[in-house]
Amino acid sequence: MALYGASTEYILHSLLWLVDNPEPVSSLDLAELQEIPAAFVAKLLPKLEKAGLLAASEGLKGGYRLARPAGEITVLAVVDAVEGQKSLFNCQEIRGRCTLFDQRPPEWATRGVCGIHGVMLRAEQAMRQELAETTLADLARSVRNKAPALFFGEAQSWFDKRIQTRRTHKVRQRRRSGNS
Repeated sequence: MALYGASTEYILHSLLWLVDNPEPVSSLDLAELQEIPAAFVAKLLPKLEKAGLLAASEGLKGGYRLARPAGEITVLAVVDAVEGQKSLFNCQEIRGRCTLFDQRPPEWATRGVCGIHGVMLRAEQAMRQELAETTLADLARSVRNKAPALFFGEAQSWFDKRIQTRRTHKVRQRRRSGNS
């Protein structure tokens, strides 16, 4: 079982497209570019807006953009906005249930933090620390170092064409409505 699922993956990938894009990008365009479910993305982006990570604008050129610089948005902030603050481990206090205790565990058996719970807490703290130290700018830099430079120009052209298509579609809709 995964601690964080598709929601986190979809959103982090989507946010990478906003890092160096000065114009707002629609949730539909983000979804279609990456071939991920549009309804999923449209449902998740408002959570990031509510958390102050994204800013939204309406209209033909509307969509989402980062609310602050990518270097100020941590992966942990994104994960918490999308998933909520999930605990890595939910201790069931099994250590006090031993049948030999006849439902009355001795004090030594339940004293302090359960050793298993303790190691899980330390692991969770380490994971959250790593997520807090990694920003969207860090992730974007690793993608930029990997992908050929032309790829990002092609992506920007794709987004630009999508905005133009929306404009043209709206004009056609108004003309049809006016001729009825």
